[in-house]
Formats: sequence, C-alpha cells, structure tokens
Amino acid sequence: MALAAYRHLLRSTRIAFQGDTQILHAARFQAREAFRKNSAMQQGDPALGPAITHAEEVAKILRENVVQGKRVDKEGEEIYKLRIHEHTERGDNDTVKMPNGQTVVIDGKKCSDR
Repeated sequence: MALAAYRHLLRSTRIAFQGDTQILHAARFQAREAFRKNSAMQQGDPALGPAITHAEEVAKILRENVVQGKRVDKEGEEIYKLRIHEHTERGDNDTVKMPNGQTVVIDGKKCSDR
C-alpha cells in the first residue's frame, strides 16, 4: 500500500507541476524525503495507516486542487494564464453566495475540523 501511495504522489506532482521543472523537482524531493523518514515503519505499526492516508490525501489535493498560473503581459495588462487540466476539480462557487454565519458541512466535517 505504501508503494502505491508513493506512486500516486509522484504521479500527482507530475500532473500538478507539469512544465515547471524547478517546482516539480522540489515536490518530488519533498515526497521522497517524507517516505524515507517513514521507511523504518513495519507492517503492524499503528502509524503506518495514517501515514499512507496522508500521502493519498496530499496526492489528491495536488491532482485536483493545485492550479498553476503564469503571468502574461498583454498590452500593458497583467494577465495570468491558468493551467487547468482534466483532473482539476471544478465547482460552481455556490458556497460564496451563502449568508454570513452559515458553514458548509461535507461528510459531517467542516473546513475547520482536522
């Protein structure tokens, strides 16, 4: 399971940071270091499950929620071109229209829950 999570994480870095070699290398270095730090965990270690879950969640966020933008100067204007790919999560921003004081609850959790 750890190897699959590691592969998912590397794949997600490639998707999120495609075309940005410097950030791609830094993200992959970070992933390698995190997995090396936990490489001594044994199969029955109670911390193994949460570590794998964390890696899978990071991979999901990178794949679905990270969008890179590149500044393009066009006729004196600052314009940013976003690289939105097929895996990018798209929403309708309905939560922006909610009255103040209301919170969004997804799967029984609020954003502030951790």
